[in-house]
Amino acid sequence: MTGGRISHIIHYMNDNHSRDESYYRPRWAATILRKMAQESPVVVLTGARQVGKSTLLSNEQPFSNWRYASLDNYDVLEQAQRDPDAILAGSKDLVLDEIQRAPGLLNAIKIAVDRRRGERHFVLSGSANLMLMSKVSESLAGRALTINLAPMTSGEQVMAKAPRLLESLLRAEPPSEGSIDVEDPIPLMQRGFLPPLMMLSGEASFVRWWEGYIATYLERDLRQLSQVESLPDFRRVMETLALRTGQLLNQTDVARNTGVSQPTVHRYLNLLETSCLLCRIPAFTPSRTKRLVKSPKVYWFDPGIATFLSGYYSAGDLRPSREAGGIFECLVLLHLKALAQLMTPRPRIYYWRTLTGREVDFVIEQGRAVLPVEVKLTKKPNYGDARNIRFFLDEYPKASLGVLVHTGSDVRLLDRDIVAIPWTLLAGVQ
Repeated sequence: MTGGRISHIIHYMNDNHSRDESYYRPRWAATILRKMAQESPVVVLTGARQVGKSTLLSNEQPFSNWRYASLDNYDVLEQAQRDPDAILAGSKDLVLDEIQRAPGLLNAIKIAVDRRRGERHFVLSGSANLMLMSKVSESLAGRALTINLAPMTSGEQVMAKAPRLLESLLRAEPPSEGSIDVEDPIPLMQRGFLPPLMMLSGEASFVRWWEGYIATYLERDLRQLSQVESLPDFRRVMETLALRTGQLLNQTDVARNTGVSQPTVHRYLNLLETSCLLCRIPAFTPSRTKRLVKSPKVYWFDPGIATFLSGYYSAGDLRPSREAGGIFECLVLLHLKALAQLMTPRPRIYYWRTLTGREVDFVIEQGRAVLPVEVKLTKKPNYGDARNIRFFLDEYPKASLGVLVHTGSDVRLLDRDIVAIPWTLLAGVQ
């Protein structure tokens, strides 16, 4: 295939990668993405399939005017593998989508950037976390900034502006007491937060969509990333991990419950994390002298996939389940991560647990600021729900404020330095 042929394909794809302004909802991450593109020759935009990466890039300036090529197109993929320089020729600003399909192309990008530093700009988009792929991360070292696009927050769905709440809380500035309108999170947890789900209605439609999503992942993306000997075994590991959403990760226990060897479970976990479907939240261990649990906690990228894989196909089934609390934590984490992406420096998210069982669901750290966040699936939180926050604040004087996130409508102080807030405040919906 000639360079002219590939140029024709790319321009054709560019013309058909048009904006759908009637459907598009502005993403909070777009502002940060623009700043990154001004500061770095390469920006890596990762995220699970269907979170809206391509839609963002085709609707937001300046990326909507850049040349666009997708490695999902077999002609483009073949050319990227045979003659990567031809893909890069002809434009100084280029979006390369599904870049994980041709990791060899990254060396050509590295050379192009080094030869004309400051003149060429690339956005590399993909449904794999490139920085977890060792050969890829080596090519990008010192040349790229990365951002992971989360599913669409509740605030983005109604086109609300990103709240500055997390920044205020880290400064120990709680919101004023009062009541706000809130939405029941249980139906949202059963539906999920991926943009295509906004176009559907009815629980059966959500279940069918997630069924197709999982099948596509198992049959397509997974095979691109790694060889999996047994898809039924992999599916069983996914379901077992879903039932443990928000819990400490014990790979031995997962192996025993699934009948899959521990080394294989470990490899499957890495695959799920690389494909942006799963994340491991590390333990907050500021002092080596403290007797703390150090195993990570496991969360899915979207509460909808955790709900589906756990076998709950309706909000009525999910509501009384013992897994509902962990899946609500997953919803809160989605919004915390979306807000953290907007801040500089980006806060890190941990959890905290002592060997005696005291636990705080999330600990957010930015520089010397530390914020413990407890999550409770209750409409009427009380002081007893915040006892672990109280213990944490007493142990770590750097933390000046604690937060309890709940499903009710009231913002109120539970103690002089502990505030209870509705979950929708994290989404900018009041």
